[in-house]
Amino acid sequence: MFKVLVADPLADEGLQILKSQSGIEVTVKTGMKPEELVQAVPGYDGLIVRSESRVTKDVIDAGKSLKVVGRAGIGVDNIDCDAATQRGIVVMNTPGGNSVTTAEHTLSLMMSMARMIPQATQSLREGKWEKKKFKGVELCGKTLGLVGIGNIGGIVADRAIGLKMKVIAYDPFITKERAASMGVEICELDDVFRRADIITVHTPLNDQTRGVVGQRAIGLMKKGVRIINCARGGIVDEAALLEGLNSGKVAGAALDVFVEEPPPADHPLLKHENVVFTPHLGASTTEAQIQVSIQIAQQISDYLLKGVVMAAVNSPAISAEQAPILRPYIRLAERLGSFQAQIHPEGFDSIEIEYGGAVADVDTKPLSVAILRGLLHGLGNESVNYVNAPLVAKSRGLKVTETKTNATGDYSAFIKISTRQGSGESQGVEGAMFGKNDPRIVRINDVSVEARPEGAMLVFTNFDKPGVIGNVGKLMEKYKVNVANLTLGRDQPGGKAISIVSIDAAAPAEALAEMAKLPNIEKVFQVRF
Repeated sequence: MFKVLVADPLADEGLQILKSQSGIEVTVKTGMKPEELVQAVPGYDGLIVRSESRVTKDVIDAGKSLKVVGRAGIGVDNIDCDAATQRGIVVMNTPGGNSVTTAEHTLSLMMSMARMIPQATQSLREGKWEKKKFKGVELCGKTLGLVGIGNIGGIVADRAIGLKMKVIAYDPFITKERAASMGVEICELDDVFRRADIITVHTPLNDQTRGVVGQRAIGLMKKGVRIINCARGGIVDEAALLEGLNSGKVAGAALDVFVEEPPPADHPLLKHENVVFTPHLGASTTEAQIQVSIQIAQQISDYLLKGVVMAAVNSPAISAEQAPILRPYIRLAERLGSFQAQIHPEGFDSIEIEYGGAVADVDTKPLSVAILRGLLHGLGNESVNYVNAPLVAKSRGLKVTETKTNATGDYSAFIKISTRQGSGESQGVEGAMFGKNDPRIVRINDVSVEARPEGAMLVFTNFDKPGVIGNVGKLMEKYKVNVANLTLGRDQPGGKAISIVSIDAAAPAEALAEMAKLPNIEKVFQVRF
């Protein structure tokens, strides 16, 4: 019997799906404070939230039995996905469930802002008839600038084109050809800021997007620009927006989200006459609430009872038939990709993936997605996930090829990744499973090794001479870094060697710099998973 905790309100239609499953026991307990959720979550296999509950690292650590966290909605910024991934907990959302609703709300705010409808309504309620005061602007013929053109942004673009608006957009994860098929012109971000009459943002909130519409961006915009945010509070810098409104550079704004929700009563934007706002209503329609509740209930049920993975942000999609075979290899595939990227930070423009033995007999698409996610994330692309990894790879111009072989070599099944930059030498890493759930790195280029891809490790190439390992051990002792494991490989006695030292905690930068100067050591890398 799997236990599922529903920590935020879920539509009855979704609850009924969960309760109808013979292998699932449901507990509904909403309105908990963060410390109460930490106390409540132990013993549950699944957790369902909306935007109210915050699934912090403390919650993840307390949920010793947690296998899956589901967000009834598109955003997962209230869930510590990194902590969940470290624990092997799948994080799911419902990316399409409220896309239409949120897009329609964006358009509603755009029209309300353009014609000053809320202000005119309030004026009339106060017994005034101020026709001259509330002179609006037409949307027809205006240029709408989109920052992000995913599910929601794409719907906004489609509807705006129907209003005879010109739509331009910035999105690093979409090709110009795909955008052109939607009737949208892809531009650089600064060009969107310079050219648009109205700007709307449709991106997740992360380190790259926080404050992206800020003082610098507003400085590039046309005088009289209008700004909309129905995505996440913080993408638009509220202080910079207020300054733009007060100076007249920004003619109007429409906000459904704020950095602090609810915003304080004395928030200056709430008092500004040229701002319209709603209390985070983007997904608040009857249809959307039912849709996302049904979707997340079905996804959680299918995962717990059948091993099916759908709409996960930290795991590729897996069907019920594939789940038993593929699941262990997905972890191996992603970590091989991450390892390869971290020991080749100079990058690459071509990727060759080879599947051998038993793993070559299944649908390897989820494995290839996991490899791309690992490679791109290892290169520092924090926003890449299992949904957008192939598109990000394509947008970067990476050439990906995949081959399969029935040959097994030393292992019953293996995955090999080879990367190349231009006409340079190909660099490879190979992995295999030891037992059912024990991934290992078994080869780097042509050198055999055996290392678990987990935690932190030092990887270095060296000449096979006496004293190298002893010197490294002494250096780690100096910096109080404990060595957990060691694996060595060489092409021939006295030749080139590769060493992997697993350590309990990441080594400081000065230790790496000093290590690179030790006798007979060529290159040093620190790899973290």
